[in-house]
Amino acid sequence: MFTVMLVEDDPKLREIIEENIRKWGFDVHAVQQFDHVFADFIEQKPHLVLLDINLPSFNGFYWCQKIREVSNVPIIFISSRNESMDIVMAINMGGDDFIQKPFSLDVLIAKIQAILRRTYSYADTDTNVLQYKQAMLDSKAGTLTHAEQKIELTKNEFNILHLLMKNAGTIVNRDKIMRSLWEDESFVDDNTLTVNINRLRKKLADIQLHDFIQTKKGQGYMIP
Repeated sequence: MFTVMLVEDDPKLREIIEENIRKWGFDVHAVQQFDHVFADFIEQKPHLVLLDINLPSFNGFYWCQKIREVSNVPIIFISSRNESMDIVMAINMGGDDFIQKPFSLDVLIAKIQAILRRTYSYADTDTNVLQYKQAMLDSKAGTLTHAEQKIELTKNEFNILHLLMKNAGTIVNRDKIMRSLWEDESFVDDNTLTVNINRLRKKLADIQLHDFIQTKKGQGYMIP
């Protein structure tokens, strides 16, 4: 089932749009907290975003730019703005379409269906980012971002962090980490793993992630 993320701050209009989209068999995630749009996007991994321009905190152009940093997921702007410059800006920021309010719900559904059909026939739009709390791991760039600071990771450091973040809250034993690195054709023994973990911790501390990785003596490592 396709998931549509709806970013619209007018409660009545949001409810009407959500109800109609669901009637056509789509799942809908309607954003409620408009300062957490990007975090919602990372968590929900929607197949399409309906994005208003005039929003509390930050406008739709800002959120479109943030999403485009990590994903090519289709974005349709829905807005009462009718200046040609707004439409040009929406497309230039990475939007795939622009629908002016008030609009026909039938037209909206038709556009959603057409873009989803076109996009998912030819492209993979999954996000490249794995997020845990405020830390964002970018698999495409091989970087970790936190507190507006970014660090470059080696292949081993990235793979270790990716495994730990995917299993956040769970202890991952050393053997499992080493096996995952072996699968990636890296030669890693027990001592090499310790060196990589220590080096990774120093990098994490540089971006204010102190004690991000905890050692569980005799068991392994975890991100709490």
